[in-house]
Amino acid sequence: MQLKSAAFENGGKVPSKYTCDGSNISPPLQIEDVPPNAKCLVLILDDPDVPHFVRKDRMWVHWVIYNIPPKTTVLAEGAIPPGLVGKGTGGQLFYQGPCPPDREHRYFFKLYALDAVLSLPEGATKEMVEAAMKEHIIGKTELMGKYVRQKVGA
Repeated sequence: MQLKSAAFENGGKVPSKYTCDGSNISPPLQIEDVPPNAKCLVLILDDPDVPHFVRKDRMWVHWVIYNIPPKTTVLAEGAIPPGLVGKGTGGQLFYQGPCPPDREHRYFFKLYALDAVLSLPEGATKEMVEAAMKEHIIGKTELMGKYVRQKVGA
C-alpha cells in the first residue's frame, strides 16, 4: 500500500499552503495498492515533535478520518474525505495543518487498511480509533512531511 502527494515528497517540506501560515487546507493525497480484502481505510495525521511544555506526551493530532471506503484512491486538496471524521487534539473535527510553535516538526500521514469497518461514532479520538482497529490492520503506509514556520508566532 502506498500514500503519496503531488504537493510534497516523502520526507520533504510541506508547502505553506497546507499549514496555518497558508490556506490551512489538506494536501492532495493519492492511495495505491490497497489490499483487496480491505473493508475500510483510516487516515491519521499527527506530529510527534511537540514541545513538552505544550503537551506532556509530545503528540499533536491534526486529522483523523476513519471508515474511508477501501476503493478510495484520491483525497482531493481541501476536500473532506469520505468516511467519519475524528477529533484532533484541539477538539476540532476537521483538518488542522502544520503549525509548529518552535522549530521544524515532522508530520506523519498514516494510512491503515482494515479487515473490518469500525463501530465508532463520528468524533472519536485517535486513541479510540487506534484501540478499535488494533486487531484489524492488514496494511499500513505513511507519508512524512516537514514544516518550520518562517516567523514563529506569526
